[in-house]
Amino acid sequence: MVVDDEALVRSGFELILGASVDIEVVATASGGEAVETVRRERPDVVLLDIRMPDVDGLAVLGTLRTMPDPPVVAMLTTFDTDEYILTALHSGAAGFLLKDTEPEQLAHVVRTLAAGGVVLSPKASRTLLHSHPGTEAAVDEGAARVRLLTARERDVLVLVAEGLSNADIGTRIHLGAGTVKDHVSAIFTKLRVTSRVRAALLAQRAGLLDERSQEAGR
Repeated sequence: MVVDDEALVRSGFELILGASVDIEVVATASGGEAVETVRRERPDVVLLDIRMPDVDGLAVLGTLRTMPDPPVVAMLTTFDTDEYILTALHSGAAGFLLKDTEPEQLAHVVRTLAAGGVVLSPKASRTLLHSHPGTEAAVDEGAARVRLLTARERDVLVLVAEGLSNADIGTRIHLGAGTVKDHVSAIFTKLRVTSRVRAALLAQRAGLLDERSQEAGR
């Protein structure tokens, strides 16, 4: 489901995502219609505009998070003056999707969210850090705790940051789902985070993804 105050954005996302045979856009809505439409249609994934004139996207997010079996929510943003991004992060958003995301990437993003992964592109995390005074120091402090992780936990954290679900992580590194879940729980405890998005942000800040890219290039 796509929630945005601009009809053009809603129709554009619906057209692009609807072209994928494995994705069904069950509804689009403006902010004021969002909560009731989610209750009626029960989408698995909601792409939610963070700033809308008729209703605060954060208020919609908060309401959705209180629902039984809530949908996965990623915030739509331009990253121009979105001072609410950190609040969305703390409120349970599964990631941030730039409105200028390439059309061919949208389906992959939705599949990642549906599988329990996160969406936090390097561009998004850099903008997040640079747009909010004090955030960079706080993230650096959190990133320093990455050194507390075991080698296996670091491997799992990298895959979390790449957007993989627990099941996909298990397949990638040949571990059972229960073992991956235990690793993720230990990572959250050591990093003092409560969401995969925050863990992914710290992994990026600590340079783990850069290290993985360098190893892949050797």
